[in-house]
Amino acid sequence: MRIVITGGSGLIGSAVAREMGGAGHEIVVLTRDLSKVKVLPPNTRAMQWDGRTGDGWAPLLDGDTGIVHLAGESIADGRWTESRKRRIRTSRVEPGAAVLAAIRQAKERPRVLLQGSAVGFYGPCRDEVVTETHSPGRDFLASVCVDWEASTAEAEALGVRRAILRTGVVLSGDGGALPKMALPFRVGVGGPLGGGRQWLPWIHLADEVGAICFLLEREDARGPFNLTAPEPLTNRDFSRALGRALHRPSLAPAPGFALRLVLGEMAGMLLNGQRAVPQRLLELGYTFRYPEALGALRNLFD
Repeated sequence: MRIVITGGSGLIGSAVAREMGGAGHEIVVLTRDLSKVKVLPPNTRAMQWDGRTGDGWAPLLDGDTGIVHLAGESIADGRWTESRKRRIRTSRVEPGAAVLAAIRQAKERPRVLLQGSAVGFYGPCRDEVVTETHSPGRDFLASVCVDWEASTAEAEALGVRRAILRTGVVLSGDGGALPKMALPFRVGVGGPLGGGRQWLPWIHLADEVGAICFLLEREDARGPFNLTAPEPLTNRDFSRALGRALHRPSLAPAPGFALRLVLGEMAGMLLNGQRAVPQRLLELGYTFRYPEALGALRNLFD
């Protein structure tokens, strides 16, 4: 099977390429900047695209093909100014249009499209258990996720099986949020954020990749899937687990007002959360390698 990955140079995309390439699949990583893709895993090649059209790469979809569509600018690399919020949205919607254009141009439709998204789709949900049937939220991140998912919805009318990856906080020692979360603990000042009662929907990178590979191959996998561990924790309990894994104390919380002062609107991403659970993934029979946080964190830091 040929697997085309957009956003393939990022944390998740590169891990999927390693896993699926190592299993013998042909991997093509689409990137706007070939210089960023310096080391490729086995059976993987990189191809440049403009992120807006299917020009030059639509023929890749002919034959036994799947698409893992993860392209989108990071939401955690700076304050959410109005111009940056526009870039965050555009960097997701325009590549979705490019994916649809390529599907239309292909002589033979791809077998499956996995559409990237996030549990931010649901907005702040307090203590409510959130499954895939929950309605979308109304904040900025929720509206971005709604538009992101909608950007490729037409693929279903074109006969392509589509599954949506509503991903939580991906835990990895090599990038993403965890190294930043761990830094205060390493210097002895770590603790929960805000009141600590907000939920943190997390997933180990190995399970993020495992779930993506699982959904690529399951012909009955359609619609939204929460890619989160089955045991979400409050920020306070997750901070305690992180402290235990690092053999450091979990001290007083960082005040919410201070986070808002430093981060602006983006602080809401840290101070609000979702008690999201992977109901549909479990119903299909996916088995998590790291279902509980302490074991996941110990694996990453040992």
